[in-house]
Amino acid sequence: MHHEIQDAVRRALAEDIGSGDITTNLCVPAAATAKGRMVARESLVLAGVELLPLIFADCIVAITRCSGDRLEDGSEIAVVQGPARALLTGERTALNFVQRLSGVATLAAAYVRAVEGTRCRILDTRKTTPGLRRLEKMAAAAGGAVNYRLGLFDAVLIKNNHITAAGGVRAALERTRDAGVPIEIEVRTREELDEALACGATHLLLDNLSPAEAKDWVLYIDQRATTELSGGITLETARAYAESGADFLSSGAITHSARAVDINFRIEPD
Repeated sequence: MHHEIQDAVRRALAEDIGSGDITTNLCVPAAATAKGRMVARESLVLAGVELLPLIFADCIVAITRCSGDRLEDGSEIAVVQGPARALLTGERTALNFVQRLSGVATLAAAYVRAVEGTRCRILDTRKTTPGLRRLEKMAAAAGGAVNYRLGLFDAVLIKNNHITAAGGVRAALERTRDAGVPIEIEVRTREELDEALACGATHLLLDNLSPAEAKDWVLYIDQRATTELSGGITLETARAYAESGADFLSSGAITHSARAVDINFRIEPD
């Protein structure tokens, strides 16, 4: 598992446990053992279950469903057996991760379903919880979204402020031509669009258009470049935007506005 994920789990446990789980250590005998069952309490798309063996490192973890699985209310996710103290101490961290990440996967899957039957695919963004980007992008992928740009280092995305600071569309594109990574540029006007295409742009970001405007722009581009739509695209409007003929829709809401789903962790003494 990637070191960033391992580190996120270590930090989460340290944040919660601190100098020790006072309540559990006072209430529960050290020799007591128990079994915990993690169960979905609503329909959801699962994500983050891979973290359970890291959280419950001193226990036996049997994962019964995989990230990306669609679950109904009552579906068992995992069974954890071991020291009762370990189960109680890790319970909240485990639920925080799996509920949050499954919420991201569930919302991503809803966006993917909204555009079914079109040629459009859903992209995630960098609008993630600081320190949890890799996990949240894993969750978005579990829901069927396409991961795009892990950070500022793995692709060029020239946005309006870059264009202004660089001195224009042509200057920005010419300076990034040999970057050796994917290059995308945002265009705000037809003049910028024509200039970008004339400079050989292959991936265009069209931001804050209405569905009707998006359709007009995509028809004008006529597959001379890959098109991505972004800016205020909601679950309710995603279908209309996808029917414009664009290749991609990107939505920050998948990661920044996902609701934690309802998952239960019930502990029973052996």
